[in-house]
This record gives sequence, structure tokens and C-alpha cells, in this order.
Amino acid sequence: MSTTTTTLGFPRIGAKRELKRALEAHWRGEIDAASLQATARDLRRRHWTLQRDAGADVAPCNDFSLYDHVLDTAFLFDAIPQRYRQLADADPLAGYFAMARGHQRDGLDLRALEMTKWFDTNYHYLVPELDAGQQFRLRGDKPLAEYLEAKALDFDARPVLLGPVSFLRLAKTTDGSDALALLDRLLPVYTELLGRLADAGAAWVQLDEPVLVQDLDDATRAAFQHAYATLAARKRPKLLLATYFGALGDNLPLAASLPVDGLHVDLVRGLDQLDAVLNALPDGRVLSAGLIDGRNIWRSNLDNALVLARHARDRVGNDKLWLAPSCSLLHVPVDLDHEKSLDAELHSWLSFAKQKVGELRLLADALAGKPDAEAGLADARARIVLRKQSARVHRAEVAARLDALTASDAQRISAFPARRDAQQARFKLPLFPTTTIGSFPQTLDVREARAANKSGKLSDTDYEAFLEAETAKCVRFQEEIGIDVLVHGEFERNDMVEYFGELLDGFAFTKNGWVQSYGSRCVKPPVIWGDVSRPAPMTVRWSQYAQSLTKLPMKGMLTGPVTILQWSFVRDDQERSRTCRQIALALRDEVRDLEAAGIGIVQIDEPALREGLPLRRADWKHYLDWAVESFRISASAVRDDTQIHTHMCYSEFNDIIEAVAAMDADVISIETSRSRMELLDAFVQFRYPNEIGPGVYDIHSPRVPNKREMVELLEKATAVLAPQQLWVNPDCGLKTRGWPETRAALTALVEAAREMRAKVSA
Repeated sequence: MSTTTTTLGFPRIGAKRELKRALEAHWRGEIDAASLQATARDLRRRHWTLQRDAGADVAPCNDFSLYDHVLDTAFLFDAIPQRYRQLADADPLAGYFAMARGHQRDGLDLRALEMTKWFDTNYHYLVPELDAGQQFRLRGDKPLAEYLEAKALDFDARPVLLGPVSFLRLAKTTDGSDALALLDRLLPVYTELLGRLADAGAAWVQLDEPVLVQDLDDATRAAFQHAYATLAARKRPKLLLATYFGALGDNLPLAASLPVDGLHVDLVRGLDQLDAVLNALPDGRVLSAGLIDGRNIWRSNLDNALVLARHARDRVGNDKLWLAPSCSLLHVPVDLDHEKSLDAELHSWLSFAKQKVGELRLLADALAGKPDAEAGLADARARIVLRKQSARVHRAEVAARLDALTASDAQRISAFPARRDAQQARFKLPLFPTTTIGSFPQTLDVREARAANKSGKLSDTDYEAFLEAETAKCVRFQEEIGIDVLVHGEFERNDMVEYFGELLDGFAFTKNGWVQSYGSRCVKPPVIWGDVSRPAPMTVRWSQYAQSLTKLPMKGMLTGPVTILQWSFVRDDQERSRTCRQIALALRDEVRDLEAAGIGIVQIDEPALREGLPLRRADWKHYLDWAVESFRISASAVRDDTQIHTHMCYSEFNDIIEAVAAMDADVISIETSRSRMELLDAFVQFRYPNEIGPGVYDIHSPRVPNKREMVELLEKATAVLAPQQLWVNPDCGLKTRGWPETRAALTALVEAAREMRAKVSA
């Protein structure tokens, strides 16, 4: 029997963002639910076909989602908070989207679920809300229906489910109870679903348990043992326990002991674990070897992967070895074949989801000794060599500047108290100063003008005039409603990372390299292929123009070095820390130029700082040391009276609050509206010394909060922090929102700040 090739998951959005367009058309009321589901079915069929044609023997099913697979799991098991039940019972799809996005219609006003990062990726999941009284039941039949759909189309498909322990570990309880205490209520629903899948003919089911690569306490270990003993005792298909994003480490004995039929391990991030896994794996168990990087877009070194594959085959046999990506291919674009204009040399170094399946097929053919496999290996080998030898990748002047860095390059002139006094003397801001996070709505007019300019239909002169007019309108609006610290709106920017990458050396861009961030939100990460430097100023022209329109302070807006790194496809031929410091030096030059141009407040956004945190606590210090240093390198070459802001969103700060403080930003703005100020607890317990803008407006939902809600959130904040520390701002940038909701929400935000000033003064 030959080695099986398979994947753990596939991109959902489509090569040309077909799902995004269908979702947004449905939300606008332009297409009905049936049309949306038809697009979803077409994408599933297309993706199963693509995987099979590229060489996969088995493809996953139920990896597709209209918004998020964790939300799908919660909805499937009826973990629906009470506030959504009326809508979910009347219209399940509307209830599902209300949990994801909020809902404000027909007399209902519903907040969305919290959203946070999926482990250390840039994908966001919806956090299930549970409580001690939670009951579970099967609601709908999505996994079964999609398995039967694949089966009817003659695909050999393996249903994918988020495992029960990971589901509970990723959820939150609203009453402080222990989510794992709900395990015995949850397991019967899993066993019922597995039984239905077995009856339908599913030979295998994949249970994703990514928390197994994290530090686990005894209670979680016991939960795994109990959960899988329970599942094993019932009628079920064979179970593949899938782990990814790192090595199992001290959880390997636990994973190997669970009564499952196969184990998937990540041999890209957990390269050194193969021998330990082979030694621990019980006889007769399938090993799914994650040999191809599912999170980055570089071609794999197939010679190295083949050595590992042969070693594994010799231990477990052909029939017990599956070749797979390290994790779901959700995190990479669909198909490199759509990149017709990419630099030919760079193109030859890359591999998207379809191509990664092809790499697996080539490995399986080489493992089987097929004669034509050697030609494919030789071609792959030549591409790796050409990349290593390319004179374009390494630049001596960048290396020399990096090597000349000293500790003083990461230090502000004075400590925060002195800087605060200098900044207050300069800006004379009121209590509860109001600002926004940076971007303003990118309307259809803005997007069409950008596209027309790129295609040559709109001249550079006319495009600049358009951008000036949009910027002026944005400045006037902020002045009119009473914002204290303005932004220019970022109408010239396509994306907060892509924009900078286009202006830095060492970056390249795709046309269709889209990946899902959350829901319909897709990003096109830059490709960092070489040494990074800044050939010219990137933002000064627009910040300076906007400042010329007003006497109020104008913030310069930059994306921080860690976030640019995290939200790019990063070169894998040097340490990530070295690439990050290169980006930091480029941004340091930009901050200096903004200050010289008269911009007194500069925001350096780092929403990805927490996201990049390693999954094992033992690895945290090394990462945080270079991540914080990189931020400080970018921010420290300014006077005391220049105010440095940073922004972070959808992150848990408790564990890294000391590192956040060590960044030494004068002001940090954070997401707190969905969590109702819960994330502020970390800053309170630590006694964070600098200033904080806890978000009072959830911009990831179309729902418009009123002034009373915002005042209540600010009152919560003032109960634990001094009014002199607090700023008032939205959770994040307003790029994805429309102008009517933006006007209403920001007007209420300013009114809430004024009410708080009056209360404190009284």
C-alpha cells in the first residue's frame, strides 16, 4: 500500500476572494441566503477538485466556514449565548452572523462575541461564551452535510472537527467557572456526531487539538485522557488526532497514550521531534507527518523532507504513513498560478496551497521510487540553490548598520514623567483626550480611484488631488465634532502593512495572494525576500499636508516593526529577529523625518506583538526581548516633547504586561469594548505607569454604540485608573466601516469624553 497524501484544511475564501464578495453582498441585502450557500458549495467543490488534481489522495471536509470554524463549533453544539437565541431560533444564519458581527435591527441590539488571535497566527477566531449552566446539543448537521456533499461528488474526504478539549480551552466563561467542568456535558454531543458520521460511511475523522503544543496543567491533561477514553468507547470512525504550530514536547507521552488511530505532528516547527514521536507512537498507529510548511509560502527543501519521510516510513511502514502540510493551508493563498506579473526569479521560489499539495505528491512519488520523481526533485533542488546564491537577497550596507546598533539606540532621552510634562506643555490636551486609531472609511470612491490610478486610467496628478480632497474632508469632520488629536485618514493606503512594504526595499507583492484574517476580511501579506531598508520617506508627505490644514495636533501613522514582520510572509533563511531589526531601523528613519516635518505625535502600531508570542512559556523571554527592542529602536530617536503612541488589539495582556510597559510608549490604545474593559485588568494589576486609551467603540461590528454605553465603559476605566492616564478612542482603525456609522459613533465618543470631563471636574 502506498503512502497517503492529504491536507488538514484548505483556504476558504477562494483564489479571487469569491467568499468575501458573496458574504458582503449578503450582508448588504443584495443576495439571499440561498445564493450565499450556492457560492459556498461551489467553492467547496472547486477546492476539493483542486486538491485532488494537485495530487492529494484525501481532502478535508467541514474545514470550510462562512465566518470562523470555532464559531461553527459553538453554533453546532448550541453554545449560543441567551442574547442571540431569539434571532438564532427564528433565522439560524442571521443568528450565526449576529454572534460574529453583532446585530442592530428590528428592535434587537446585540453585541458580537469577543474575537482574538488563533494561537500565534494572524487569523482571528470568535471566542465561545459559556457558563456553569451550559447545556450542549447538536444544532444542525454541518459536518455531516458537507461530508455527504463531498461523498456525492466522489471525493475521498475526511471530516474535520475542533477537538473537545481545545474547544473548551479556547472558550471563555462569563461567570468565572471552569470551562473544563463542562466536558461531560459536551462529550455526548461529540459521540452522537461521530456516530452519525460513521453511519454515513466516514472512515476517518480529524480532531484538531492544537492546545497539545502548549503548556498544559494537570486538569487539562486529565481532560484529554477522559475525553478520548469516552470517545473511543463509542461507535465512531477512526480518529486522527491533529496537533500543529509546534512540537508536542512534554505532552508527547499524553498524545501518544490517547486511544486514537492516528497522530498528526508538525515537523516544520517541531522538526526535532520526529524520533521521539516514532519512539512513543504505539504499533499500528498512523503517523501523519507535517513535512511541508502550511504557514509560509517558500518552496520546501524536498531533499530534507524526503530524508524525514523515509526515516518515518522505515519505522511505521508505507500504509501507516501520511504526508501532509504542517497545519491547515488556511494561512496561505490558494494558487501561485494566478501570479502572472510576479518577478520570475521570486516566483520560482514560492509555493501556495495548490503547489504545496504538489510538493507532497512529489514526496510520495519519490518515496515510492517512481522514475519521474527524480526530475521533480532536481528542479526543486535547483530552485533552492538559486535562492541561496541570489545576489539580490543580502546587502552589505544593511548588515553594517544593523551590526553598529548599541543599547542607547533603544532608549528615549528621558523617563516617562519628564516626557509627559514636556508633552503636556506642548499640546495642552484636556482630560480624556479623544483621538482615533488612524484609518477612516475606505469608501467605494476611494477604492475605485486607487484602482484607476494603478491601471493608468487616473493620472498621478488627479489621484493626488483626489486624495488631498478626501484628507481635507476627514480633517474638517474631526474638527467639527471636536476630536482633540487628529489623523489624516490614510486614504492613500491600501493596507497597514502592504502600504509600507511597497515603499521598502526587500519586499515584493502578489496580485492574488489573499489570506483570511477573519470573516470576510482578507489581507494580502507582503513577501519579505531580502534585506530591508527605506529608500525614501513613506508617510511624511500626507501627514505634513494634513497638519497644514489644522492647528490641532496631527498624528503621524506608522505600522510597527513586529507587526510588519508578523503580517508578512517572512524570509526563512535568517532569524526573524534580524529581519525585524532591519524593519525597525527603516521605521526609525521615518519617525525622525516626521518629527523634523513638525509632526509632534507619532503612532507606531503593534497589534501583532502578542500574536508573535511563542506558544511555550520557556521561549517567551527571547522573543519579547528582541520584539520590544525592535519597537524601541523605531521609536527612540525623538525629543521628549514628541509623543509616541502605539496600538494593540485583540490580545490578552496579563502575561506580557511587563513587556508592554518596557516598550515605553507614551500612550497605548487597546481593544476593550467587546470584553467590556476586561482587558484593562492587566494594566491595573501591574500599575501601568504611562497613558492608556481603552477602546470604547467596537469597529469590527457594524453596530453603532450610543453615548451611554461609552460613558459606562469609561466609568469602569476610571474606577481603576486615574483620569489623567485615560484617552478616549475606538478599538481599531475605521477603514472597514461606512461613513454614516462612523459619524454617529465618533460623535457619541466625543460627547462621552465631554461628559466624563464634566463629571471629574465636578
